[in-house]
Amino acid sequence: IAESFERIHRSNLIGMGVLPLQYAEGENAESLGLTGHESFDISGLADLEPGKELIVKVTGDDGEEKEFQVKARVDSPVEVEYLRNGGILQTVLRQLLKEG
Repeated sequence: IAESFERIHRSNLIGMGVLPLQYAEGENAESLGLTGHESFDISGLADLEPGKELIVKVTGDDGEEKEFQVKARVDSPVEVEYLRNGGILQTVLRQLLKEG
């Protein structure tokens, strides 16, 4: 989860099967009180589509829970397919297996 992404970095993450998530405008780890010692549960991944808003539920070491909204930085249905397959390489391999 980041405040912003460079275009190439965002594309590289998707190519490797990593979903880039962006904080809502004006939010960041500091403003949300995140320390890096939390566990995260992201709702809405099963219905992922370009630009979808997702809910992140955070549980701290002390058991305290909070939620915030993020945006999936996925720009096209093709990128959604890459993510569902685990990245570009896995997508290509699956297509080759179907054809072969």
